[in-house]
Amino acid sequence: MINDFIIFTDAASDLPTELIETHGVSVLPMYFEIDGKSYRHYPDGRELGYSRFYQMLRSGIMAKTSQVNNLEYLHYFEPVLKSGLDILYISLSSGLSGTYQSSAIAAKKLMERYPKRKIYCVDSRCASVGQGMLVYHAALKKYEGLDIDELKDWVVQNRDHLCHWFTVNDLNYLKRGGRLSTSAAIVGTMLSVKPILHVDKDGHLILRGKVRGRRKSLVELADHMEKFCVSPEKQTIFIGHGDCIDDAGILASMVEQRFALKNIAVSYIGPIIGAHTGPDVMTLCFFGSEK
Repeated sequence: MINDFIIFTDAASDLPTELIETHGVSVLPMYFEIDGKSYRHYPDGRELGYSRFYQMLRSGIMAKTSQVNNLEYLHYFEPVLKSGLDILYISLSSGLSGTYQSSAIAAKKLMERYPKRKIYCVDSRCASVGQGMLVYHAALKKYEGLDIDELKDWVVQNRDHLCHWFTVNDLNYLKRGGRLSTSAAIVGTMLSVKPILHVDKDGHLILRGKVRGRRKSLVELADHMEKFCVSPEKQTIFIGHGDCIDDAGILASMVEQRFALKNIAVSYIGPIIGAHTGPDVMTLCFFGSEK
């Protein structure tokens, strides 16, 4: 039956609220801290809005995040199991966070309490709108009639074909995260160098190249889609942005000129990922021949 299980994900997935509501996905809030205050991030940005968050980053205020602990998972999962429903949870990449491990600990405890129920925690090996895109397509498969076991297998089989290509505008955020040396960040900023990154099959963020200038970096994202994308006419692809909607529109136009797409979903990249990438991050996600 289509309603005998719930798809869960976490707020790092950056799914637009309208897609969450339309497709019946449950989203766990995640914690971040900025300017000495702690917030829970929900998809609707109810505690701190997206634009305000990025304004604070641009003013020089730093943000940090924390993973969801296993007690939080118990709090959100147990009422669902108690009501007689099963759970498929699709987590932020274990290559970027410990949230998947926390969910697995909670799931083990809950299965002991509810042995007749199913709870599957699947590492998406994805992040931000890439994770959201995987969850969105999983929700569509659920409504096509896949049961929880079939859907779990579909997610595992397809996560390695969900391509994420990123660029950032401020190299200092990558420097703080240990992905770029201080000297490289200084020289790169002086020369307007923009890194091109992607998420690999293990769910790690990997630097794949550098170009000069913002527009060239957007072209590079579209170039990678042209190289790897499979059956674009059947896909709803996802574009995520860090408070730079105009650039998101430019990238969407570039992609539309090259492909006959089913649809494009454009959404904000929230504080959970944005804290580590900074303002003006841009990502393009699609299913491809290889990740």
